[in-house]
Amino acid sequence: MTTRRRIHVTGTVQGVGFRPFVFRHAVQLGLAGTVVNDGRGVIIEVEGDPAAIDVLCTAVRDQPPPLARVADVRVEELPVRGETGFAIAASDDQGPVEVPVAVDTAPCAACLAELTDPADRRYRYPFINCTDCGPRYTIVRRLPYDRPQTTMARFTMCLPCAAEYADPADRRFHAQPNACPACGPALTLTTPDGGERAVGDDALAAAVA
Repeated sequence: MTTRRRIHVTGTVQGVGFRPFVFRHAVQLGLAGTVVNDGRGVIIEVEGDPAAIDVLCTAVRDQPPPLARVADVRVEELPVRGETGFAIAASDDQGPVEVPVAVDTAPCAACLAELTDPADRRYRYPFINCTDCGPRYTIVRRLPYDRPQTTMARFTMCLPCAAEYADPADRRFHAQPNACPACGPALTLTTPDGGERAVGDDALAAAVA
């Protein structure tokens, strides 16, 4: 037996790794469909075994990502399409925007481990982040929450960062602020008239001095 359902999730569910979370669960459960951001939250259209869809609904409601706060989950039945594969689709930016924006969050333990590892490519990089931590509220320009609608829009990810962003097994899968020293913003100290005085570790040392 196959069924199709639309699951509309509201609350703090954008900028918290919710779509990657849904993607991984759906793939593990052998379900087809899509997950998208819209102006009110997240919409999941999913097709497959009814019991597997029930498991996904339970995970969405009771075991969301650490930074998510689910307010409501509404489910409706849809006609079966015979769809295959599951994807994170382009956001729906039509209609009113009512979704709350997640707050900025301090670096998680995994990011701190990279930050202090001299062998890591993000060693001492002050803007380190992943789907479990980092900036949200302070970088959003408009919703739904996607990189082109944040202050990160002008920073094109390098190949290693782009590979992380596209890898469902990586904790930076669809992490919108994803960046590194090679492609992201740099810590800069400026003079009162806006001139550049120092960059990176030198900027930090100069600011401390």
